[in-house]
Amino acid sequence: MSNETTSGYSRRGFLKGVGIGTVTGGLISPAGIKQAIAAEQGIHGPGEIPITLDINGKKRKVNVEPRVTLLDALRNRLDLTGPKKVCDRGTCGACTVLVEGKPVYSCCMLAVEAEGREVTTIEGIGTPDRMNEVQKAFVKHDAQQCGFCTPGFVTAATAFVRANPKASIEQVRAGLGGNLCRCGTYAGMILAVSDAANGKGGSNA
Repeated sequence: MSNETTSGYSRRGFLKGVGIGTVTGGLISPAGIKQAIAAEQGIHGPGEIPITLDINGKKRKVNVEPRVTLLDALRNRLDLTGPKKVCDRGTCGACTVLVEGKPVYSCCMLAVEAEGREVTTIEGIGTPDRMNEVQKAFVKHDAQQCGFCTPGFVTAATAFVRANPKASIEQVRAGLGGNLCRCGTYAGMILAVSDAANGKGGSNA
């Protein structure tokens, strides 16, 4: 029978990874086994590892554990607090960011998964002095109350308007279905997004 297994590593490589020093009296500790498998398969963690994220057009270096979500890395390590941590389970949309131009719940994506991909947060979409068309429309239609969910809505709406110029009210309503507003300011938001899509065709969103 071949010494090679089908699990992605060989017995020879496994034993080499364990090393003679871990074999004492014929016993191998569970920790030693895990370390050997990790070394053989190139697994990182559970400690922090260095990664570089492309955030709002800038390269940002950060050390995170492989289990850290993109949301927590943005808020706790990079001080980008626009994306909000609310449900933390991908149901409310408050943490929405754009990854390669598409809306993503950052609470459901690991920071290590975002490495090498363009990430845009609300901070990179516009500023009070230079708002995009969606932000201008939100102000015009007073499309917020407490404002806590607004960054997620604006981020998701920006992606929607870019992809759906001249969208109808029904399309806008469906397009924003992944974001929740506990204040119930949907009427103003729908009008704002419709105005941005139809007034500018999404070109400046």
